[in-house]
Amino acid sequence: MTSPSTTLSLVDTDPAELAVDAIVIGVHSQTAEQESGAPAGALLLASGAESIAAAFDGKLTETLALLGATGGAGEVIKLATLGTVTAPVVAAVGLGPEPTGAAPAPETLRRAAGAAVRALAGAPRVALTLPLPDDADAPAALRAVAEGALLGGYRFAGYKTKPQPARREPVAEVLIAVPDATDATAQAEIARAQAVAGAVRTSRDWVNTAPNELRPPAFAEAVATAAREAGLGVEVLDEAALAAGGYGGILAVGQGSEAPPRLVKLTYTPEGVGNGKRVALVGKGITFDTGGISIKPAQGMWEMKSDMAGAAAVGAAMLAVAALKPAVAVTGYLPMAENMPSGTSYRPGDVISMYNGKKVEVLNTDAEGRMILADGIARACEDGADYLFETSTLTGGQVVALGKKIAGVMGTPELCERVKAAGEATGEPAWPMPLPEDVRKGMDSDVADISQVNAGMDRAGHMLQGGVFLREFVTEDVAWAHIDIAGPGYHSGEPTGYWTKGGTGVPVRTLLHLVDDVAANG
Repeated sequence: MTSPSTTLSLVDTDPAELAVDAIVIGVHSQTAEQESGAPAGALLLASGAESIAAAFDGKLTETLALLGATGGAGEVIKLATLGTVTAPVVAAVGLGPEPTGAAPAPETLRRAAGAAVRALAGAPRVALTLPLPDDADAPAALRAVAEGALLGGYRFAGYKTKPQPARREPVAEVLIAVPDATDATAQAEIARAQAVAGAVRTSRDWVNTAPNELRPPAFAEAVATAAREAGLGVEVLDEAALAAGGYGGILAVGQGSEAPPRLVKLTYTPEGVGNGKRVALVGKGITFDTGGISIKPAQGMWEMKSDMAGAAAVGAAMLAVAALKPAVAVTGYLPMAENMPSGTSYRPGDVISMYNGKKVEVLNTDAEGRMILADGIARACEDGADYLFETSTLTGGQVVALGKKIAGVMGTPELCERVKAAGEATGEPAWPMPLPEDVRKGMDSDVADISQVNAGMDRAGHMLQGGVFLREFVTEDVAWAHIDIAGPGYHSGEPTGYWTKGGTGVPVRTLLHLVDDVAANG
């Protein structure tokens, strides 16, 4: 199921004369007495709104303030223009306090563009005239505005069978005002934003799809079809091939469901030789997680359709890689299974032989993600990789430790710092966490090489247990990072910034930033 799309283009004509349904300007809040004598709390127009303000004879900020505008970040106030400019509506989006001597941060612009485009649903054509610097920071600012507009305008197509009179259609076309619409750098940023945001939207669509419609065979087919159309190499292992290949972890988790498991491998080979580096992306694809025999509570279980957000992010990121063509080889691995309780389910007490030959004692069938990821990681290392990035909605411990917006990252320290930097650049924050030896000792098994969780079922350091377990399946020559997105992968609250309710697409943009980083810097 595909969500309605939004087109994006650049424009360099006077914003006051644009033939659009609404025009978006930025406003700052003032927190202290300004040199102009404006009192604290007054509104300050952001750059880009000059011609709009002139059309209102200097009364624009006063009118917005009367309507309740404060300039707070993400706030959107709409004003009928009554013919003062060509657009019938001006929407003022808050950017927070004006930064001293600098343009707003890219993430501030990204969230503002997303909030404004979402608030203007029902307006077919919208122009954004937000502050863009004219220095070396200009590309990053334009990228942020473009991404925010495309992601804020996302809405899942859904399953409603009756017309919804109050449901307004997402904005169909977004124009971004820039000094020169023909500038090659600006055009390149728009093209990139469309590829990246398109991938995020695809990831969101997969996560938001009802779990009865996206069981492992259907999910594998959807990813494979999209990947072939994008020009990627595709390999899909069904249950017979998984059994023949010795993928014990994937098979164990999937054996309780009538919908058998899959492993999808997607391959991108750069033109020429690239820079010689190889990147592996691995994503958890549990299409629905009941917990299996160790069944979850009923409350909130419906959100477990999002337990494949890691695989959705990796699959979607690979589609963007195919479009962006970085100078580095990238391979994606998407192990998929449905974790269901039945007479054929794997059990606490089972010992599973994994793809790399290690024996794992199962103590909790709800710790299933690490089982399928271990096989995917082992396969990626066997195929050859210099850097391995794995992402998964792995543990509730991530949410307890870091909340719903910040991912936990574990693995090779230097690579974890690169993930953190990528998260800061893209607005998808991640925080490095340790992999203590005492946590590994707690996972010693009496009968196998390692227990799947703490042998005493102690949940202390639960997020770290997941990372420690996965480390066992990474070969020593591979730098790796495990990105736990249990919180950031799915947003159950009200829309905010460029996040809509449901799948977020985290960490697609982080993964693409990392691929670019490896392509540029090795």
